[in-house]
Amino acid sequence: PTKNVVFVLWLPVRPEFTDTLAIKQGRHPILERMARQQPVSNNSYISEGSNFVIITGPNMSGKSTYLKQVALCQIMAQIGSFVPAEYASFRIADQIFTRIGVDDDFETNSSTFMLEMKEISYIVHNVSDRSLTIIDELGRGTSAEEGIGICHSVCEFLLGLKVFTLFATHFLELCQLESLYPNVENQHMEVQHTCSRDSGAEQVVHTYLLSRGCSEERHYGLRAAEMTSLPPSIIQEAKSVASKVSQQLLAKHPTDPETQRQRAVYHLATRLLQTARNSRLDPESLRMYLKGLKKQHEAELQAAGPARPTDSGS
Repeated sequence: PTKNVVFVLWLPVRPEFTDTLAIKQGRHPILERMARQQPVSNNSYISEGSNFVIITGPNMSGKSTYLKQVALCQIMAQIGSFVPAEYASFRIADQIFTRIGVDDDFETNSSTFMLEMKEISYIVHNVSDRSLTIIDELGRGTSAEEGIGICHSVCEFLLGLKVFTLFATHFLELCQLESLYPNVENQHMEVQHTCSRDSGAEQVVHTYLLSRGCSEERHYGLRAAEMTSLPPSIIQEAKSVASKVSQQLLAKHPTDPETQRQRAVYHLATRLLQTARNSRLDPESLRMYLKGLKKQHEAELQAAGPARPTDSGS
């Protein structure tokens, strides 16, 4: 007897052009044609009030694939093609800049780090506030201190221009930019931890789902090394050294409550401005949307804590 096979048909949609990049359940246009199973879909949102997204997550969690997915969807929309998503809205980009890959360039005698610097230099000199910039793993070709410094300065330069930017990195220290700039948003690729029934060892399962916040995973590079034929003694020694180093480098700095309150006000103002520009809702739907914005704003203020009392002169 033949088995009934159910095929799920994912139809592309015609994109809209606004001042916001918003993709609901977007998929990689090439990967979904090549993969034997339906690839994981993700949402994307970049606006004037949240134009810089820092993406963290372990190796092989899907960061690079997601970056390429957004860039390909942007290109498909601007050449007049439908986009693989449930809904898609794009801001027309004058240029799309990418810095992806960690290869040497033998033709110009450039090392991995020098090639990174050449590519980021081209971006810095040619980018505009109407561009879309995709940066993946900047500063990995040098020491951690220098890499973090270069990434931080490049991020601040792009933040000053209000460029639509997706910035994937393993430098978790960059997540602190969210507490300094209200238009920065941290996102990460989720993973799940399971235990093997046979050995009882902990295993990491990649979900390829993009979620809000900074990655809480630590030493995931060592987990990838465990999948190779490296001796267990080397892995254990590496874990011990990495744990001691991380205690010094990954100290968390609490966010000032007043900064969180200012960030909540900034988010509300930019969302109201965006609604005034692009809303096509009927009056009742608009009322419900604004009511939701109010609740979200009140929740952010409550999470920030009580306001700091001001000193009054006597």
